[in-house]
This record gives sequence, structure tokens and C-alpha cells, in this order.
Amino acid sequence: MTNWTKLLLGAGAALALTACGNKEETPPAENQQSEDMAAESEGAQMESPALPALDAAALAENIKTLASDDYMGRAPATEGGQKTIAWLMETMANIGLEPANGDSYLQDVPLVEVTVDPAASGFTVNADDGSSQILFYGDEIMFWTKQVTEETSFDNSELVFVGHGVVAPEYGWNDYEGMDVTGKTVVMLVNDPGYRMQEGDLFNGKAMTYYGRWTYKFEEAARQGAAAALVIHQTAPAAYGWGVVSGSWSGPQLDLQRPDNGAGRTKLEGWITEDIARNLFKQAGLDFDEMEQASLSADFSPVKMGGLTASGTIKNVIKRSASQNVAGKIIGSKYPDEYILYMAHWDHLGNSGEGEDHIYNGAVDNATGTAGILSIAESFANAETPPERSILFLAVTAEESGLLGSAYFAEDPFVPLKNIIGGINIDAILPAGPAKDIMVVGFGASELEDLLEAQAKKRDRYLRPDAEPEKGYFYRSDHISLAKKGVPMLYADSGIDLIEGGEEAGRAFAEGYTKERYHKPSDEYSDDWDISGIVSTLEILRDVGADMAYSDIRPNWYEGNEFRALRDAM
Repeated sequence: MTNWTKLLLGAGAALALTACGNKEETPPAENQQSEDMAAESEGAQMESPALPALDAAALAENIKTLASDDYMGRAPATEGGQKTIAWLMETMANIGLEPANGDSYLQDVPLVEVTVDPAASGFTVNADDGSSQILFYGDEIMFWTKQVTEETSFDNSELVFVGHGVVAPEYGWNDYEGMDVTGKTVVMLVNDPGYRMQEGDLFNGKAMTYYGRWTYKFEEAARQGAAAALVIHQTAPAAYGWGVVSGSWSGPQLDLQRPDNGAGRTKLEGWITEDIARNLFKQAGLDFDEMEQASLSADFSPVKMGGLTASGTIKNVIKRSASQNVAGKIIGSKYPDEYILYMAHWDHLGNSGEGEDHIYNGAVDNATGTAGILSIAESFANAETPPERSILFLAVTAEESGLLGSAYFAEDPFVPLKNIIGGINIDAILPAGPAKDIMVVGFGASELEDLLEAQAKKRDRYLRPDAEPEKGYFYRSDHISLAKKGVPMLYADSGIDLIEGGEEAGRAFAEGYTKERYHKPSDEYSDDWDISGIVSTLEILRDVGADMAYSDIRPNWYEGNEFRALRDAM
């Protein structure tokens, strides 16, 4: 498994909860909602019919079942994973959901595990005076390849600094403009230009956009034809230290088996330490700080690094396997080909086989979300008035390994993505009790937040943005797989301003979970859980979906969002 992905991608809900600042009231929805949505909503039925209350006892029992030792930590491609899949199919059928993938509840997700052999692999920087420097794996560089091959290599690839490695037409930004980097090794900064400015409206200001994610940077480098791509690690803009990089990118790395076996990616992807980067810039006759400052201008052009070239060899051990997404649906009475999506990941970390308690039960992460979408499904299935649009309930695999199940669905959807009106991702809801607020991760992204605010107000709750948008938690859970294809997605969670104890109690509960149970065998279900807060949040998220399922509105991303153009193109 990709340890770094487990630490970061799965941590969005828990870490955002622990980091919240003072209460911030939501801007009025009418000031955010676009004219497009207003026009499409005119005359639409905005008041959905009352739906049956969620069955709290059934929800608790389902969480308890999924988090029990019987399911062995729900790791993909294991006995526990297969048992989880079978239980999900049976439960969806009992609820009355139709198979969503033709006549099947399953979507096969082919996986491949690639492990770099550090002893047989290496990365060298060569200078034009004939000298060379080997970068030490683990201490100075971490590298891998998405090309599924036992060996790949390149020689004398020219080093080029490409700023933040961003091509963002909506911001008038192209860090590659003016240079063909085919066959070259591109070196780039982490995060995006807005972060380094801290203030102002460059990109999204301090808040990270998708262009700041390392995943995007490697994808863009491949599109540009680079042979290799290196991100310069800096602790503050990355939001984690070098130890996270070195510890998490070593060992087996799970990924999707793609039809081209990753041939379209660069031969090498990796990170280098800031100290190594500064030394390389100095060798190239460049001042690192000056180049970092220059990268904050839209007029920035790629800079050749003084004749430095790179050579690399990667040898891998490859193992193939498979897992499944599980999906059921309720067919709409009026618009059966249009869908509202609820998603949650069913997988967790499995069984380590070490220690007295060696099963990673994943009760909060993410038995709560998986059981949650099933409770929402049952409420819709028992409604007196069936929804006008279809509703898709998708339990995805391999989130803990890098959002792989959702990524596969996004790449090979059995429902056209243009037909998904909007989606709601549910990932790890803490049993902290009822709250006055709802956390919106990636606040200010889409018009789904207008629907959420309206439903929250009905229950005297307010929206709270995550307090550290510069860390990009919005881009670290399954919904991003759909978002970067253009589908409007909402990622919300129970808040921390608890009815009993206020923010102090909420922070203490969240911090306790993160420190003592997150991604540990101790993330277990207890009959002492107060799930009333989970129920309240799930009912709000259900009713956000109902607002779309019982009307003809089409929420979009807000103007200026990096995914707006993709949705408009649909």
C-alpha cells in the first residue's frame, strides 16, 4: 500500500476537523449562486417531499458489522475485502436497489503493485564539466515510475526549472510556455503560486487549487512529454515533512492496471529535498530564491539549469491483483438517465498480523460513510414518492491506496459522467454527538454548497469552511476523481461546534481520534457511540441529494473554479 497516500489522502476529514479556527458564517447563498443555476432552477420543484427518517439502529448495526473482526480490516484483494463486497451486494439487494452496472452490482478494478528495488535503481545528476552526483534514495530523493515495467531508464536528460509546473488557461498561466520539454527532466515547486503570495487573488489566494497537488504536476509533466519530473519538497507548502515522503514512497505502491501499462507517464516521478534543489540551482548558476520569486509571475518562462543533465534507472518488482467497486441504484421516475451520486469507500488497511490487536477495523474510516450511504439509500427506497432522477450509490475500493476505485470509475464509468447531476462523498464521520455546524472541505467550490446551506439552516446549523485550505484537503478524498472530470462534488462532514460542550469539546474529540485511533487498530466501533450527530449529518446530506433528485436543477462549479470549464464543456 502507498503509505504516504494513507497518511494524507485519507486524512482530509479528520485533520481538517482538528484544525478549525473561529466560527465563520457562510456568505449568503444568493451571492454565490450563478445565474446559470438560477435560470435552470426557475420553476423547478425545490421543496422535495419528506423522506422517511434514517433508521439509527440499523445504521449503528451496519457500522458495527463492517468494523467487526470478521471483515479483517476490509483490505482490497483479500478474504476480508471479498467478504465486505459480498455483504454490500446482499445489503443493497435487500434495500431494493437495482444493480447499477448493467445486471451486476460490481465493477472490476484491476490493480497492480509496483515495488522499487533501491539497490538496483539510481538517479545521477551530471554536469557539463564531466562531474556527476548520485542522489541518495531516501535521504535526498524519492522516485518511482507509473510505467508498469520491470526496468526503465533514461540518460543525459536536460534539467529544466518549470516554476510550479502549471498550465491553467482560466488563470492565463502556462509554466511550460516557450519551451519543448520532450525528453527533459522538469524540476518544479510544490503547491501553487497563490500559496506563496499568501494574500491577493493570484489563483485562489492562500487556498490550494488542484494545480497545487503533486498528482496534477506529474500528470502535466507527462502531457508535456518530459522524461522525468521532480517536485522540490518544502515543508510548509507541502504541509508535511520529508519523513512523510521518504517513509511513504518506499515499499510496495498500489495503482490501477491501465490499458497502456502507464506508458503515457514519465519514466520517473519523484521528490528531491530543498537542500538538494538549492545545491543544484547553485551548480547551474541560478539563485533558488530568485527563481522561486520569478515563478510567481504569469510571464514566467522555463529556465534551463546550466547544462545539468540527469540519468536514471528504476528496477521494479510487479504483482497484479483485482478488487471491485459495488454499486446499486434507484431508477428515476421522470429522468431515469440522470443521476445523483452518493459515494463512500468501503476499504481500510486490513490485517497487519503483528501485535495483540492486529486488525485495522476502520470503524470511523470508513465504515461510517459506507453504512451512511446505505442508510440514505434505504430512506429513498422507502419514500412514498419515488425520485424523478435516478440515484446511484457507489461504494468504492482502494481509497486508502490512492483513491484507486473512484479513479477507475471516473476513467471507465458505467454511467456517463455528463449525466451525473452532482455527487456527495461521505468519508469518516466522527461519533462526537450533534453539532451546530457542518464542515465544508474545499469551501467555495460549487453550487452544491447553496443546497447544503439551505438544508443546514432548516436544522439550525451553519456551514464552516475548513481552516487550512492551503493544505488542499479537498483534493485528498474520492470525490476529486469525479471533480477533475468536471462533475460537481460536495465533501462535507459533521462539525466541531457541539451542542454539548461547544468547540472545545469538539476539538478534543477530533484530536483524540486523530492521535489515538486514526489509521490504527483502535479505530473500532463501540456500543457507547453517540451516533445522533452522524444521523443528523446524513439526513442533511440526503436532503441535499433530494433537492436534485426531485427537481430539474443542475448545480455547477462556481465561476472561477478550476473545474468549471470541464463541466461547461459537458
